[in-house]
Amino acid sequence: MPKNVINQFIESAKDSSDGIHAISVVEIASGMSLGSYSDGSLDPEIASAYNVEVIKSKLKAIEALGLKDKIDDVLITLDTQYHLINCTDKGTHMIYLAADKKKANLALLRAVVAKGKKEIQAKL
Repeated sequence: MPKNVINQFIESAKDSSDGIHAISVVEIASGMSLGSYSDGSLDPEIASAYNVEVIKSKLKAIEALGLKDKIDDVLITLDTQYHLINCTDKGTHMIYLAADKKKANLALLRAVVAKGKKEIQAKL
């Protein structure tokens, strides 16, 4: 996947909303980050690696239940943060974003991630 598309998305996303702590684009199979940003408050590489496990676990559950469905996004709400994970339609990559609940607008974050997903998918 061209790095410039990922880097452009990350730059655009981090400037789109206040309170963004981290963003990364990750290959789900390997857990490898293809690009990331952090404001220094958390390590996006570690967060991405663990959140890939969340996605893999949910995919196993979907399969075990016999569902003919795919993951669009996962929202984990902590006391002070939103963690948003959005998977590409092919299920090969994910976008991970963490943001401060008091500063960020969840609807805007979801729109930013959905737009990035569309741009990244076009290059897969």
